[in-house]
Amino acid sequence: MNVLINGVDRELADGATVADAVQVCDAPRSGVAVAVDGSVVPKTRWAEVTLRPGAAVELLTAVQGG
Repeated sequence: MNVLINGVDRELADGATVADAVQVCDAPRSGVAVAVDGSVVPKTRWAEVTLRPGAAVELLTAVQGG
């Protein structure tokens, strides 16, 4: 199935979870926030929230510095 991750069309396996999307993007496992279709998904639920085809996933990473 295809989903939009940060505006880029990506193919994931059927039944893919938020955790799968984070892994495909090589995002760090800490300092990352995820929203699916505009709703924030707590990190504790990444492995249990499945994505639907066409879902819009936003991955945001924290940046340190001034």
